[in-house]
Amino acid sequence: MAFKLAAQESTCEGDTLEEKFAFAQSVGFDGIELSGRGNGVFVSRIPELQAARAAAVVMPSAVAHTDHFIGDFDPEIRRGAIDELKDLLGAIAAAGGNGFVTPHAFGLFSRHLPPFTPPRSDEDSRRLLLEALDEVAAHAAGLGVVAYLEPLNRFEDFVVNTLADASWYVDEIGSPGLAVVADTWHMSIEESDTGAAIRAAGARIGHVQLGDSNRLEPGAGHYDWDDTLDALDDIGYEGWLAMECGLSGPARDVLPRVASLLRRE
Repeated sequence: MAFKLAAQESTCEGDTLEEKFAFAQSVGFDGIELSGRGNGVFVSRIPELQAARAAAVVMPSAVAHTDHFIGDFDPEIRRGAIDELKDLLGAIAAAGGNGFVTPHAFGLFSRHLPPFTPPRSDEDSRRLLLEALDEVAAHAAGLGVVAYLEPLNRFEDFVVNTLADASWYVDEIGSPGLAVVADTWHMSIEESDTGAAIRAAGARIGHVQLGDSNRLEPGAGHYDWDDTLDALDDIGYEGWLAMECGLSGPARDVLPRVASLLRRE
């Protein structure tokens, strides 16, 4: 299967989205994954995103760097994060994209670091996340886009760490506005068998993010790419593979190698 590849916006040469897209195409990619810091940046970019969409720039997905998360322990921050995510989904819809990536939380708590016991019960964490995702998924579906729930490794989150964890929420919500992100770097830490995990998640996977075992580009570490690509083939995955990692050298040199690896040329 020929996968669609998205380069990371921040690594693409050029000052405008049109220039960045042209660069991505020149190094073997089909689109760009947008990135930015928080809701305000993306909302302020909506005219830019709409203009780029009109110019046929392909922007299938986006990620935001934010300190507000839908799994926060503080009710006001959690409420603000839900509202922020709904705004971000509106921004990717304006760009003509498919969806926005969100974790439950990043760096909020880890069971593998002191004090080891979270200040909220597992039952409450699941309930609150379900409530947030139900609202967010309904909003996303109304816009024709998807909220992509991303499992993070055990040191970055304490609730959703594996594809199976995220799949449970997707099944419980049962909305076209919610799907699972398979992030290969997090999978290299948490999944005992990445191919089996992908096959088990199956059609719940709506987006794939790429990073090798050292969180550099595919091919720079010891991740088994054939295993993952074979598994994605087996489930009939038709979504995007988007870069979410550092690069070991200049994008102009690195990205063509990545494209060749993922296209198995």
